[in-house]
Amino acid sequence: MNDNQSIVTLLKTRFSNSMVLCEETAKDGTPVLWIDKENITAVLRYLKNESLHKFKMLFDLTAIDERRRTNRGEQPVSDFTIVYHLTSFEKNKEIRLKVPLTGSNPSLPSITPIWSCANWYEREVFDMFGITFDGHPHLSRILMPKYWEGHPLRKEHYARATEAGSLNYNDKRFDSEESILTFHPENWGMETRNEDSDYMFLNLGPQHPGTNGVLRLLLQLDGEDIVDIVPDIGFHHRGAEKMAERQTWHTFLPYTDRIDYLSGVLNNLAYVLSVEKLAGIQVPPRATVIRVMMSELFRIASHLVWLGTYAQDLGQMSPVFYSFNDRERIFDIVSAITGGRMHPSWFRIGGVQHDLPDGWEKKVQDFIDYFPKRLVEFNKVVIKNRIFKARSVGIGVYNTEEAIEWGVTGPGLRATGLEWDYRKKRAYSGFDQFVFDIPTGKNGDCYDRSLVRMEEMNQSLRIVQQCVSNMPEGPYKSDHPLTTPPLKEKTMYDIETLIHHFLNVTWGPVIPPGESMVTIEGAKGGCAYYLISDSGTNAYRCRIRAPSFPHMQMVPFISQGYTVADLLSILGSVDFVLAEIDR
Repeated sequence: MNDNQSIVTLLKTRFSNSMVLCEETAKDGTPVLWIDKENITAVLRYLKNESLHKFKMLFDLTAIDERRRTNRGEQPVSDFTIVYHLTSFEKNKEIRLKVPLTGSNPSLPSITPIWSCANWYEREVFDMFGITFDGHPHLSRILMPKYWEGHPLRKEHYARATEAGSLNYNDKRFDSEESILTFHPENWGMETRNEDSDYMFLNLGPQHPGTNGVLRLLLQLDGEDIVDIVPDIGFHHRGAEKMAERQTWHTFLPYTDRIDYLSGVLNNLAYVLSVEKLAGIQVPPRATVIRVMMSELFRIASHLVWLGTYAQDLGQMSPVFYSFNDRERIFDIVSAITGGRMHPSWFRIGGVQHDLPDGWEKKVQDFIDYFPKRLVEFNKVVIKNRIFKARSVGIGVYNTEEAIEWGVTGPGLRATGLEWDYRKKRAYSGFDQFVFDIPTGKNGDCYDRSLVRMEEMNQSLRIVQQCVSNMPEGPYKSDHPLTTPPLKEKTMYDIETLIHHFLNVTWGPVIPPGESMVTIEGAKGGCAYYLISDSGTNAYRCRIRAPSFPHMQMVPFISQGYTVADLLSILGSVDFVLAEIDR
């Protein structure tokens, strides 16, 4: 009996009256169980606190509008489905629990008493689907404006603005929407004073250089000390998951670049891996190594943006120019290989857009030879600078248990001492063939998060060097019929091939029904696309699990007791991207 079977058997035995269905294992190998809503909290509490498998992290929580789905197999009847993804770091396992819900305005118990990070996830589901979580401390919209009508990820909600009615904007409506933006501390359970003094409430953002994007933070202050924070997000929300439902599997690829707009093809990789798992597509070795090389170059580019802007946040002016200059060197390589820069949209389902051009080895090798000395210089000028250390050592501290509780992954988790990297623990795209180390910290503070990212750039450089030295020969794309149309010259000889070519080019591939999710180690943490196909040319449901979302949710927790100046150190050390938070 394997681990997946033992988990399912254990839950069947202990919660026999709660189990609705044990679904066939998803195409990503994750066991899937359906639980009734009356018992879901008991099952989740058991999996987190009592089960030997120790599913300590709520990796994601989302919903599906099932009402227009045609290929459901033997799944329970439901209008909506709530999906919980749990992760066990100790056993290196995942499990997916589903709760079937019926009715136009369903509800189920909140799990915020079990996981702190469930707060924002449940608010997002309420916002996007209109599903109520009983017992939630503050169930309100989180991405859409408070005055928005309808729930965007429901199937009946329009996908384009041109499908909406005409907008009539008058003074009355303007005043109403402006009043909604007024912050009322009592609505969030905040006191306006203590025994000694009155609290001050400070509006930080949404336009503030320290937030590195359009982010509003409502600070409750006792003098200079932070008592609490309410983040106000959603200013960047573009409906990326809704777009995936109207774009074909191929044409959605450029949209993924804009999720974490600093990580380029890393966004492509998480998406195409999930589609390939869903469709059973094997990628040739050359394509996997090319993907690894480009992904690691973009990891370095993303970390360079963090380094320069973080140093600037803490008072240094010069490093941002040097780090951005080195980032341009990477973009020179990217543009030479792909034709694009920040958003090349270059990966494809089944491989990459085209083969590497002549002379690519020299450009990449030149950067590999150049960059180590720069990292030494950055460590000397920035990381070891006494002012940088004074503003980051011992600031924004959290331990491994707290990081897992809040859903933190990536450098933020490794800075607490946990050696967890998806490239090592769940090797994808051939990462098990590469030699590299996983940098970790000890203290879980701003400084250790900085040290981890600096060493990660060194390790990425090691991986890129191995790609250059061991680039395999062969095709750069799969010959699977769902990824590559027949050769044009063959379409002139038989009608079946011509039709196949025509449909693949005009409609795009029809992916078999099912679901899958592959998690990759993004520049900022665990990044995944949970995809559901209804045997169509586009995703029936595309859930984007972005690391910055739970990371930002944790900011109030790790900022309490520090000063406003410390908050800017904490924000920079988290290394979030607003477009990734809001999607």
